[in-house]
Amino acid sequence: MLSNILWGGFDFADAVIYIISVLTVILFTLPIHEFAHGFTAVKLGDNTPRWQGRLTLNPFAHIDYIGALCILLLGFGWAKPVQVNHLNFKYPKRDMAIVALSGPLSNIIVAFLFNMLAAIILLAFESYSFAVYLYLFCFFVVRINVSLAVFNLIPVPPLDGSRILTALLPNRTYYKIMQYERYIYLGFLVLLFTNVLDLPINFLSNLIFGLINAACSGIINIFI
Repeated sequence: MLSNILWGGFDFADAVIYIISVLTVILFTLPIHEFAHGFTAVKLGDNTPRWQGRLTLNPFAHIDYIGALCILLLGFGWAKPVQVNHLNFKYPKRDMAIVALSGPLSNIIVAFLFNMLAAIILLAFESYSFAVYLYLFCFFVVRINVSLAVFNLIPVPPLDGSRILTALLPNRTYYKIMQYERYIYLGFLVLLFTNVLDLPINFLSNLIFGLINAACSGIINIFI
């Protein structure tokens, strides 16, 4: 995504704002995403995230530097996965899916809040030149968060989608797939870095972004 910013007609100021927005996501959103996993797991009966020091908003407890670099370059990436022991859950398959879903859901919530902030900025400061840059910052944060949500729902370990898959497939089918986990992951990396995944990720991201935009517009229209 950074290359698109640099070569897609954006000026230097836009590139700086994009980098600031990425740093905001890495230092603010990723900790919320991983904290959501840990908090949900603890509430469902597994204290593993608390024992491993992951029940915190300290970004340095969660950052995966390769995943952070991917966010800068591609617009989506990952943090260090929160370890969860499904044996501590009352309903292991269901609860694992809930824990996995909590992370992407936190991204959607953050995206919604920043989208609302962007709309308020345009309404309140439309006549001020700095409003354009504040709006662009919020826009980038929204788009990256939506892309992170979509990306993490891909059913490939260690992404959240693979944990959700455990709740949807029969155990025998899931274990059969996991026998080829290493090859699936290598194939996933090839698709990721050859930009093959860009099309489906962008399609779903645009769909969710449109829904968030519509929801924010509806709320603002109620109060205006």
